[in-house]
Amino acid sequence: MLSEVPGDLGNQLEAKLDKPSVVHYICYKKTDDFFTLWLNLELLVPVAIDCWIDNIRLIYNTTTHSTSSPPGVDIRVPGFGKTFPVEFLDPSKRSVGIYFFTIVQAMVEWGYTRDDDVRGAPYDWRKAPNENKAYFLALQQMIEEMAEKAGGPVVLIAHSMGNMYTLYFLNHQPQAWKDRYIKAYVALGAPWAGVTKTLRVITSGDNDHIPVISPLKIRIQQRSAISTTWLFPYASTWPKDQTPTNNYTVADYKRFFSDVGFAEGWQIRQDTEPLVSDLAPPGVAIHCLYGSGVPTPETFRYSDKFPEAEPVAVVTGDGDGTVNLRSATQCGRWAGRQLQPVKLLELPGNEHIDMMLNYTTVAYIKNVLFSP
Repeated sequence: MLSEVPGDLGNQLEAKLDKPSVVHYICYKKTDDFFTLWLNLELLVPVAIDCWIDNIRLIYNTTTHSTSSPPGVDIRVPGFGKTFPVEFLDPSKRSVGIYFFTIVQAMVEWGYTRDDDVRGAPYDWRKAPNENKAYFLALQQMIEEMAEKAGGPVVLIAHSMGNMYTLYFLNHQPQAWKDRYIKAYVALGAPWAGVTKTLRVITSGDNDHIPVISPLKIRIQQRSAISTTWLFPYASTWPKDQTPTNNYTVADYKRFFSDVGFAEGWQIRQDTEPLVSDLAPPGVAIHCLYGSGVPTPETFRYSDKFPEAEPVAVVTGDGDGTVNLRSATQCGRWAGRQLQPVKLLELPGNEHIDMMLNYTTVAYIKNVLFSP
């Protein structure tokens, strides 16, 4: 049995609208039913993207330390317990949105059945774990049901930010529960100590090399996603003399948020930083697979147009293109700090998403599933 926890942007989201107003006359004000909000490539084109940003953004309440959708926007996560929301991000199954499909399809060929003994655990990836309590209860229940039905414990597999969610989940389970229900945990491309890429996302936006999307425009949505700030580099791992951006270190976040015109980001960081920052051991057998040898952003240098322009230079280091090697290997610190085994496997030349399609990754997962 295998349960999959996706990463940031890693599962479909749907929305239903009944809005008091819209940002552009072409935007839908009301819909009769839910429609795909992520990933829907038709919504990411010029002008239409304004509608999309206004619908998917979160509004942070500085008093309650919680978020909500804009008035008249109802967002839901489709298909909890099923694999379709994590196999392809785009329901039309375009190759650009392929995600867990390769792994799931391989499992089907090994004799597993979709939505039965291989299941997905999608969630609202815009938020951090402190706002997704119902999700963790559903995840716990699903794992227990799978284990009871199969007569044996479950293997967890997570990718990217999904590992931060999984670690948070396991840190909040009694050891007796973990011993009974979890056989092993496979962590793919985990940003255990955050990633420097998030600094650029908050500063000037990041269009992920999609030319029709303006980084500064998409920045509105990216700043509103609590998970972006949650994944800032952590002071426990990144030295204070290392500068993720030209003028700021991990000791300067409060000033950074103020200087980029996103003061509430500092409050969001304080809300979310303690969730997994101590990197307490998960208390289960863990297999950490991580990419290396791919140029990965470490330092961003800006002109005097900061923060309203793209970086003039990006200095790269080792990693998988998204997760810095320094962060990806932090699970090694658990060796000797928990009774269960801790294994690391470096995947040279493997990019952050491509590692999901890699024969080595799939074969490793098979070995974990079929081992005694």
